[in-house]
Amino acid sequence: MLDIRYIRENSDQVAEKSRQKGYEVDIPAVLELDNKYRALLQKKENFSRQRNELAKQIRGDQSSEQIERGRSLREEEKSLTAEFEATEKLLVRSLAKIPNIFPEDTPLGGEEANRNEKKWGVVSEKDFDVLDHLSWGEKRSLIDFERGAKVAGNKFYFLKGVLVELEFAIFQLGLALAKKYGFTAMQVPHMVSSKVLEGAGFSARGEEKQIYKIEDEDLHLIATAEIPLTGYHTDEIIDFSNLPILYAGLSPAYRVEGGAYGKHNRGLYRTHQFNKLELYVLCKPEESELWHQKLLELEEELCQALEIPYRVVRIASGDLGAPAYKKYDIEYWTPVDKSYRELTSCSNVTDYQARRLNIRYRDSEGKIAYLHTLNATAAAMSRVTIALVENHQDKDGTIHVPKALQFYFGSQTSF
Repeated sequence: MLDIRYIRENSDQVAEKSRQKGYEVDIPAVLELDNKYRALLQKKENFSRQRNELAKQIRGDQSSEQIERGRSLREEEKSLTAEFEATEKLLVRSLAKIPNIFPEDTPLGGEEANRNEKKWGVVSEKDFDVLDHLSWGEKRSLIDFERGAKVAGNKFYFLKGVLVELEFAIFQLGLALAKKYGFTAMQVPHMVSSKVLEGAGFSARGEEKQIYKIEDEDLHLIATAEIPLTGYHTDEIIDFSNLPILYAGLSPAYRVEGGAYGKHNRGLYRTHQFNKLELYVLCKPEESELWHQKLLELEEELCQALEIPYRVVRIASGDLGAPAYKKYDIEYWTPVDKSYRELTSCSNVTDYQARRLNIRYRDSEGKIAYLHTLNATAAAMSRVTIALVENHQDKDGTIHVPKALQFYFGSQTSF
């Protein structure tokens, strides 16, 4: 959520940047609501003063006229309070629909405008046809979508044997790296309330919904550990001496993924459930850009340890989503398609989530302000598995285990 004062002073910019993000918002209507809210607030404060003055007068003069005046004032105030609360609720709802802004150096446009920032690793030409991860896994009875569909429907699967061990090894390596950077491991609830879901900038409604709702309950399955980690400090004031706060949350991610079919979404790449190690940062506003770069650095360090060729992409305005102010993706190279595909992302959300869930900090002078939050995918296990199987595959189908992973994989060098 943006600061209403910022919207008042930069209404044209907010409207334009919302449009460039792909959101149509009626800023004049929001400002009209804001004016009404402020007028009602002033009126409410005036009524409160009148009521206090009348209470003093009645103590010395309890005439029927004064008592009737007091009753009338209470009725008017009750009606005013109802109108004020309804307007406030409508204003908050309207503000929640406005996406975060973005910096001036952001590429403008949709996915096609994303800007390549750097590449790492040698993209070598194989002298054989590399099996895609699904063909490789099904051939060895390690990935079973057929029985997954029998149990839960399309895009669910069973993972077996060495691939399960591989996921655990990836997690252990990712967590060890996160701890080196100062992150604390967190187990999180797999369900959240609507307040927390929407506070994190996600929605269970609309055509683009990716969230599963629990029927007859105000609960939703999480699409990422970012959501419960955002809600963890709701309505809290954190002392500056405790910042930054760094969490590494492991959880399943549940996603609707409606319409996600076709060649590039087959197999483990896009499913309804997968395991993910998510990084989350709460920090002072002046430190959020620094932490954004550190999150990217950590993601790159993990990719390099896993010997996965990749490129870093700066995300364009139309591909940012509502909460993100600035975002990078890391895309891994796949020799199957001879192309790059999304592996991880990291976003600076500034104070957008903190305002929605009232997460603040007290600075060294005792002043209270909203802090900044950031999130990053350390490892989406299924996608890292794809990248490893397709990049470290030999002609006979043997997969070589990167050296950094061998310690967590029983010293096994291949499978």
